Amino acid sequence: MNKQECDIMNSLRSEPFVNQRVLSALSRHSLGIVNRSLKALCAEGYLDDSMCLTKKAHTLFQNNAPKRAVILAAGYGMRMVPINTELPKGLIEVNEEPLIERLIKQLHEVGIHEIRIVVGFMKEHYEYLIDTFDVELIVNEEYANKNNLHSMKLVKDYIDNAYIIPCDIWCDCNPFSSQELYSWYMVSDLIDNDSSVRVNRKMELVKVPGETGGNAMIGIAYLSATDAQYVRDNLEAKSKDPSYDGAFWEEALYDGNRMMVMAKVAHSLDVVEINTYEQLRELDSNSNQLKSDAIRVISSALKSNPDDVTDISVLKKGMTNRSFLFNCKNKKYIMRIPGEGTEFLINRRQEAAVYTAIDGKHICDEIAYINPENGYKITEFLSGSRVCNPESEEDLQKCMRKLRWFHELGLQVEHEFSIFGQIEFYESLWKGVKSVYRDYAKTKANVQTLKKYIEDHCGNKVLTHIDAVPDNFLFVTNKQGEEEIRLIDWEYAGMQDPHVDIAMFCIYSLYDRAQVDHLIDLYFVEGCTDEVRIKIYCYIAACGLLWSNWCEYKRQLGVEFGEYSLRQYRYAKEYYRIVCDELEKRGETL
Repeated sequence: MNKQECDIMNSLRSEPFVNQRVLSALSRHSLGIVNRSLKALCAEGYLDDSMCLTKKAHTLFQNNAPKRAVILAAGYGMRMVPINTELPKGLIEVNEEPLIERLIKQLHEVGIHEIRIVVGFMKEHYEYLIDTFDVELIVNEEYANKNNLHSMKLVKDYIDNAYIIPCDIWCDCNPFSSQELYSWYMVSDLIDNDSSVRVNRKMELVKVPGETGGNAMIGIAYLSATDAQYVRDNLEAKSKDPSYDGAFWEEALYDGNRMMVMAKVAHSLDVVEINTYEQLRELDSNSNQLKSDAIRVISSALKSNPDDVTDISVLKKGMTNRSFLFNCKNKKYIMRIPGEGTEFLINRRQEAAVYTAIDGKHICDEIAYINPENGYKITEFLSGSRVCNPESEEDLQKCMRKLRWFHELGLQVEHEFSIFGQIEFYESLWKGVKSVYRDYAKTKANVQTLKKYIEDHCGNKVLTHIDAVPDNFLFVTNKQGEEEIRLIDWEYAGMQDPHVDIAMFCIYSLYDRAQVDHLIDLYFVEGCTDEVRIKIYCYIAACGLLWSNWCEYKRQLGVEFGEYSLRQYRYAKEYYRIVCDELEKRGETL
């Protein structure tokens, strides 16, 4: 039975047969298709001579009837900045009704009460749904570093005769039904350049090449019991392959270049996926979420109205913060909102003091607003800027000159950044949980033996950036058309040996020893003494352990940094050995 025949059967179940023209209007198929379908359905025993459904047809409806639903609500909803910093995307309100509540009520309307919701980010906000709607919450512990294919894998045993629904969908009319005859995936009649599929003449969903665009993918789907097994097997196989960690669950629907389910096309005004602040504003200009704290801060700081804040777009999620770009009164800005657990890691009053110390030195980005209490910061967007390429010799020379110039200013603040103190502090945030590294105790003990050598060879302490990594060196063009370098993100800055900044640049760039030595030589154009070079090796080991401990804390919050965290721990071990080897050559020991 093809899709057209199924549509005819669905129409006949809803409305008794009058004539072919009425049936054509109900099913939205041409008169020719209606006539062919009726003939085929009669021949197959699904319709009798009066065009009424037979027992065989009713059995088919019964076997394919929707029984349950899965709602996917685990992700960050990164494009929903700044709303996603205050609540999860499923609880965004349209017409004073949370999106996820509307979806649950629409499911209830068609008799579906077995509902499972996969949660992760801000999962506690969804807890009330258990009592209010008798749903089951399933927690995806990997929501931070894996996409929703892994959410679907958690519920793979519950997808027979089930609707699959993203939580950020608003449906004007109920898209669900008490009767379904085939599996489908919903797309919009709107063309979207980011879509990877299009509907062909057979109502199949086929992949589109390159960036040609296709039908906007809404994400609602229905899976019959037969097709659910195919998807289940695909989810099981792909979830074991690391290359699918960032994949959407729709990957499990493909059979080659075609989805194995049919297309269901919705009008773009009837079903809306809300991905951004701007889309919410278009749908409901009075939504409570448009009155976010971040928008209030922007309006106050820039002396503007909330409606003046436009063209909001997420920037790449940083290792510490979430930031977004926006336009206000024809000028672009970036707003920083501190990430998870940042309040334990960074003293915002000290950060504000640093910005006071460097004010007027033309070394950082232009600060429009900073709050020393919560860390909110607004800076002017530097158009046409780029970050340092750690593989470019020319960039490295310029950055090291700028860094040394800054160090030689000898700026002072009242607080110090203690490397060994921070190692202990980050470890304390683990709250008794053991390190994931089996030899952590030995590695830490070895690194601590470097402390005396560092103290014996530490020069004058000055304001040091601490996070002087390639991504924080910004190349900009000034009004005179000349290239300048700005050093941004001063969250960790404090009094310290300035040579720590060299070590930090190296370990963030994942440099090998030859690259480390070359960077040292670029900073010390007059030549670097062996004692200072070995001290920098000590800093590499100590800072490697420092950021490894930081990564372990962030991992407990669900934030994963992949190779970076592993390499930091390796720096702690390898550069301890390098220091020992270098001292042995000089006839010295720690």
